[in-house]
Amino acid sequence: METTLLQASGDGGLTSFLPIIGMIAIFYFFFIRPQQKKQKETKKYLGEIKKGDQVVTVGGIHGKIIELSDTTVLIDVDRGTKLLVEKASISLEASKRLNEEK
Repeated sequence: METTLLQASGDGGLTSFLPIIGMIAIFYFFFIRPQQKKQKETKKYLGEIKKGDQVVTVGGIHGKIIELSDTTVLIDVDRGTKLLVEKASISLEASKRLNEEK
């Protein structure tokens, strides 16, 4: 009788982990992987921006890049009004939309 109890609990142990493994796979493919892809695209875009590009910051400020450094960007917002912003504050989606409209 003891051997049948041990065998039954051993078989059920593996099948009880399948829903958990399935949930982990769902989280990976629907949450983690897309976020990593978006971060990679943003990093690539920020590395490719250059002087003269039109950009939009996360705060919604539109401007033209006039100077670049490793971490900051100087943008011209309106006839000589310049703002120094962090490179990370440039919005990928909004900047692409702005450049597609033109």
